[in-house]
Amino acid sequence: MQYRRFGRTGWMVSEIGYGMWGMASWTGSSDAESRQSLQRAVDLGCNFFDTAWHYGSGHSERLLGELVRRNPDHKLYVATKIPPKNLEWPARHEYTLDDCFPPEHIEQYVHICLENLGLESCDLIQFHTWTDEWLDDDRWANKIGDLRRQGLFRAVGISLNRWEPWNGVRAVQSGLIDSVQVMYNIFDQNPDDELFPACVAHNVAVIARCPLDQGSLTGTLTVDSRWPEGDWRNKHFNPETLKSVVAHTDALKPLVPAGMTLPEVALRFILSNPAISTVIPGMRKAKNVEENIATSERGPLSAELCAELHKHRWDRKPGRH
Repeated sequence: MQYRRFGRTGWMVSEIGYGMWGMASWTGSSDAESRQSLQRAVDLGCNFFDTAWHYGSGHSERLLGELVRRNPDHKLYVATKIPPKNLEWPARHEYTLDDCFPPEHIEQYVHICLENLGLESCDLIQFHTWTDEWLDDDRWANKIGDLRRQGLFRAVGISLNRWEPWNGVRAVQSGLIDSVQVMYNIFDQNPDDELFPACVAHNVAVIARCPLDQGSLTGTLTVDSRWPEGDWRNKHFNPETLKSVVAHTDALKPLVPAGMTLPEVALRFILSNPAISTVIPGMRKAKNVEENIATSERGPLSAELCAELHKHRWDRKPGRH
């Protein structure tokens, strides 16, 4: 495993981190399998784990807290997210701070998250939705500063709306946050435009989420893919979306070099970008843990392959408005 500096915090985090969404919110999750996979990741050098209250109303946080207590000799970086008060994802621009993160809600959920984790403090608290309009109301920053001075967490970050990386640039420039979590993969390259240059300039860490585009870049989806009733993917990958996803993924497959898989290429594409601090694939099986962590040792892709992959940028939502 290779390690990278996590922005201004100075932490050295594994460049392959662990995204824990699938351990509580996806059908087919098994706690026993999750615990095995998490431990395997620690054994292979992973030290950055990203969860959220919203992942099973604290269930994923409890699994992570167990992991930390089982590994007292390892420094494991614990990152979680407090939900918006209105429980709406993504944040809409008309939502006010009082709709989503009034000060009393921030304080309440910092304590709830820590209780779920079973820890007195954590490394990173993140806002699970964000819009830069909230920078004009300093109550959130004052509350976060107060809670940090109490030692409840060491750093603060924001998780950006899907396809809106520009809607966090002001926050990065403000100096009030230590990290941003953003969707970034072969298809979603728009953070390269404004967000990543700002993060580099202000020494703000970048957590790349959805590296496999929520399953698209596994290369296993077909136009007939379906999931159990109640699984969010049935709505997300509706028949029309599936057609587009499969077409874009099929166009990538000829670029995969012999001896590599599409998921490996997808992860190494992200790691080829020096702005990235860590990438957090979801890994529910030990086999996936081993395969994904192995990509760290194989290093970045060639400049030539990256150039070809950059041509597959897929802007699925209008930009800045």
